[in-house]
Amino acid sequence: MSRGAIQVLAAFGFLALAGALAAWLRLGLERAIVIAGVRAGVQLAVVGALIALVFDVPALSFAFVATMVLAAAVTSGGRLRVLPGARRRAAIAIAAPSVLATGLLLAVGAFAATPRAAVPTAGILIGGAMAATTLAGRRLLEGLHDDAGEIETRLALGDDVRTAVWPVVRRAVTTGLVPLIDQTRSVGLVALPGTFVGLVLGGASPATAARTQLVVLLALLAVELLAALIVCQLIVRAARAPGERLHDVPAIS
Repeated sequence: MSRGAIQVLAAFGFLALAGALAAWLRLGLERAIVIAGVRAGVQLAVVGALIALVFDVPALSFAFVATMVLAAAVTSGGRLRVLPGARRRAAIAIAAPSVLATGLLLAVGAFAATPRAAVPTAGILIGGAMAATTLAGRRLLEGLHDDAGEIETRLALGDDVRTAVWPVVRRAVTTGLVPLIDQTRSVGLVALPGTFVGLVLGGASPATAARTQLVVLLALLAVELLAALIVCQLIVRAARAPGERLHDVPAIS
């Protein structure tokens, strides 16, 4: 049996184990786990073929990156669905910092300005921005709902909207950044990140892999922070009513 076949069997073996554990513990997640795993397999097979095409036709890299942003916005926006225009707002929060950071890295020569370097870099940064947008956005919506009375009291006492909601925004942004901060602090000690492992498995020297991973990881810090701030600002604007009052924000499920 080829190594590729063994890898696929091992992957779906772990999926079966996760689904069985969820069912045994009655978590109600077994269906979601299995669907997510199967989707990942199908999507990665399709993406592998598409990326090979992008490498042959560089002009397609722009369309591929746009598709990644759209998919990220749909995913993150679905988690923020109580917010009007959630997917549009998520797209702005995700695309603005991740695409800008990718462009800067290519412009200064940190990575080669080729699809082989640009597409994976953009994908990593878009994925990080999506995670921060979802976590920060959900935390802010929860805070606006749970702390509505406190916020309205601050407004009644003369605070403007930005000042009144800032404590809730600060907690939301912190929540969105905690996983990446922990990952950055413990990189190489708790786990080896994907970029490093992929480069080493691909034949790059450990030093080259470490430098590349450092650039990506620290770029992610800036990108995720900006994404969290942007989505929080967009949520606050969406929740504002004339006279700087806040609409009642429904509970997020």
